[in-house]
Amino acid sequence: MASQPTALTLRLEEAPKLQAGLATLADYWRLTKPEVNLLILITTLGGFCLGLPSPIQRFPVALLINTLLGTLLVASGTGTLNQFLERTFDAEMRRTARRPIASGRIAASSAFWFGIVLSCVGCLYLFVAANALASLLALVTLLAYLFFYTPLKRRTPLCTLVGALPGAMPPLIGWAAAAGSLNLEAWSLYAILFLWQFPHFMAIAWMYREDYLRAGYLVLPRGETRSKVMALQSVLPCLFLLPASLVPLFLTHSNFLYWVANLLLTLAFLFCAARLASQQSNLMARRLLSASIIYLPLVFCVTLLGRL
Repeated sequence: MASQPTALTLRLEEAPKLQAGLATLADYWRLTKPEVNLLILITTLGGFCLGLPSPIQRFPVALLINTLLGTLLVASGTGTLNQFLERTFDAEMRRTARRPIASGRIAASSAFWFGIVLSCVGCLYLFVAANALASLLALVTLLAYLFFYTPLKRRTPLCTLVGALPGAMPPLIGWAAAAGSLNLEAWSLYAILFLWQFPHFMAIAWMYREDYLRAGYLVLPRGETRSKVMALQSVLPCLFLLPASLVPLFLTHSNFLYWVANLLLTLAFLFCAARLASQQSNLMARRLLSASIIYLPLVFCVTLLGRL
């Protein structure tokens, strides 16, 4: 009988340790930026499926899983290393102050090695389980994002343009894994994702413009030109998206109904961007952000259906 209270006491003592361990795991999960990785995996999946030969005898499920896993590892490593590099600036922004490194819950050195391991394992995994081209594209994405886009965010508003170049790589990674090479159709998917990033990020930049300014980021210029640059980078890329979203359908001679679907989706996206440009409110920015998150998977889905 005496042993029962002792066992209960031990379990009660272990409970806080278990909770602390789960909280630490959750923080490492947050380091990987899972909300960003979801869109990365969706566009990688789209690129993979569109890169398969048509008609296909047997769908390569194992190759798809390996491609998505490798891409996820590299993207998670990139997100972690990005937070490592920006930890002091994240601490100055209300939106990011509670991030694991910025708040001190995860040591910077631990996050650094966690990011390095994820990135290296991901690139190696893609090389072995997919092919060298997919691995190379993932590596280029990681290096360009960390060593070009990340430091430029504090130097010039052109950082959005620079960041959009590696940011549009996921469909190319998926395509390369499936086909072993890239063609015009693959680059048309790249163009869609490249243009999509501008209104998507302008919505975020406008919502948190004061936060960015406080931390010294120049994602938008200071002064009176800030609203004009935001409006231009929201609307103009959407205008280019109107023809760009139709190119993959044209290259595969898709049914006219899919052309109409993509055109209507892009017009709706353009409408949201135009409303932000004209009203310049946080409400319109949130609506554009939501529209961008809905738009991208739907356009890739329609493009894929048009290929079948």
